[in-house]
Amino acid sequence: MEKALIQNFYKSLGDQTAQLDFAKAHFSHDFSWHGPRPFDICHGGADYFDRFWLPFTQAFEGLVRETHIFMGGLSDGKVDGGHDGRYWICATGYFHADFVGTWLGFSPTGQNVKLRWADCLRFMDGKIAEYHTLIDIIDFLQQIGKSPLPPSKGVDFVYPAPTGVNGILLDESSPEDTAYSMALIRQFLFEGLNRFDEKDLASMGVAQFFHPNIKWYGPGGIGACLSLREFENYHQRPWLTAYPDRKVQDLGCLICDGAFSGGSGFAGVRAHHTGPYLNAPATNRLVTFNGIDFWLRKGDKFVENWVFVDMIDLFAQFGIDLLQKAKAI
Repeated sequence: MEKALIQNFYKSLGDQTAQLDFAKAHFSHDFSWHGPRPFDICHGGADYFDRFWLPFTQAFEGLVRETHIFMGGLSDGKVDGGHDGRYWICATGYFHADFVGTWLGFSPTGQNVKLRWADCLRFMDGKIAEYHTLIDIIDFLQQIGKSPLPPSKGVDFVYPAPTGVNGILLDESSPEDTAYSMALIRQFLFEGLNRFDEKDLASMGVAQFFHPNIKWYGPGGIGACLSLREFENYHQRPWLTAYPDRKVQDLGCLICDGAFSGGSGFAGVRAHHTGPYLNAPATNRLVTFNGIDFWLRKGDKFVENWVFVDMIDLFAQFGIDLLQKAKAI
């Protein structure tokens, strides 16, 4: 029921009346939406539509949603293994549109853009109670020639649908596959990543979880890494130089559906910023990371990983306004 409901919501993209009617019928009375900076949190459907969704749809003409992954399941995202028993749907893909109206203070260019999006929606008593969204704003700024960050170490604009499999999971997946995926992703996030000894990348045992030819599709500013070696050299080593004590915390959600895993963490990771990162000097501040991830497993290894990080929010914690920097370009 929940999957069909969200599929219908997505299909009504071009009909604002239908979207508003959907919100009235299916958003709970205490509905909240968590989005990227500068939108942050909206309380109630009206706040969500007024502050984020309607201005977004007005800025991008001919908006089409392309969905690459669509999955659902019960969350198990607490470090201590305590099940929250809440049902979530997580999805990701592109918006295709022409940039014809001002958005985030940036003047329209008229060009066609592809906007990476990720959603996680929590259901409670048949209603949507919580909605997490990230749009890759840095990737958007790169497309319009306004990137406030140095050139990516990885490859820009590589964010494909899953390779060789259907990522739109409308039917019930094998319970055995789902359970295996959950055990593996929990081991990776809460044991492997949290084992870093702040000296040697091998202390996390990432090779135990990632295929040597892992395709890691990172956010704008980092780019895609097309092997485990590239992941270590282009992302992991610079990241851990900047945030050596980073720890994965309780997540907003962590679900599995067959061979796919997905999760959302607004402040799901915390660390001290004790090293330089993307030309930003160390601040020694405690920072948190807002992110949404998706993983595809084959056998006992993850072979693809789609990654969203709210870089605007992260750099704001350094005292750097990336949007203002971009506007000055």
